[in-house]
Amino acid sequence: MQVVKAINRVLLHRVVCLANAVIQGSAPSASPTAGGAINGMHIPIRALEYQASQYINCKGYFSVLLQAVSDHRGQFMDINVGWSGKAHDARVFHNYVCQRLHAGTFFPDRHIRVGDVDMPICLVGDAAYPLHPWLMKPYTGHLNPSQKAFNARLTRVRIVVEGAFGHLKARFRCLLTCLNLAEHNIPPVVAACCVLHNLCEWKGEAFLPAWMAEAERMVGQYLQPR
Repeated sequence: MQVVKAINRVLLHRVVCLANAVIQGSAPSASPTAGGAINGMHIPIRALEYQASQYINCKGYFSVLLQAVSDHRGQFMDINVGWSGKAHDARVFHNYVCQRLHAGTFFPDRHIRVGDVDMPICLVGDAAYPLHPWLMKPYTGHLNPSQKAFNARLTRVRIVVEGAFGHLKARFRCLLTCLNLAEHNIPPVVAACCVLHNLCEWKGEAFLPAWMAEAERMVGQYLQPR
């Protein structure tokens, strides 16, 4: 924990920050105004001594939620960890990122001109998130061809955060099956993993496909406690 605290104290705000973001659209041909993709990831934990039922997620095991914003390179620009697994992604978003987006402090004074219109930089998320001028989500329900095409383009942008989560878990196996730590140590450990993930991606460290396959095998073989 001394190492974890040192990593977070010295590097967290330098390595996981919006200042490092390259705002050029997560995939310029797909969504030129997308500044990043947002999503949540459940990190399995052991049952807590108090209010453990609040940490049971929709899949039936104990977890805490990591909500992160990733850029088009698969690097985290913003993270929030520590909400109980029972919390909905939209609730975490509303209590954390939403306030800064609404106030204009997340992507301050940044616009991209599309045709003759100045478009604000926005995040992209899945259907669990609320629709805002600065957060785009896919259409739901019965879709026409234009809406299906929009959703396909949005998905191409949004999956970068899924890929970032995949690399994070494959590199740091403690996040895969059960993070066996005291409650107050869980957020700093997860944050330190995100910092080291960004450094690995930034320095171009090779990521072996076999790591992902092994991680999926470990998750598939591990039975979460009922």
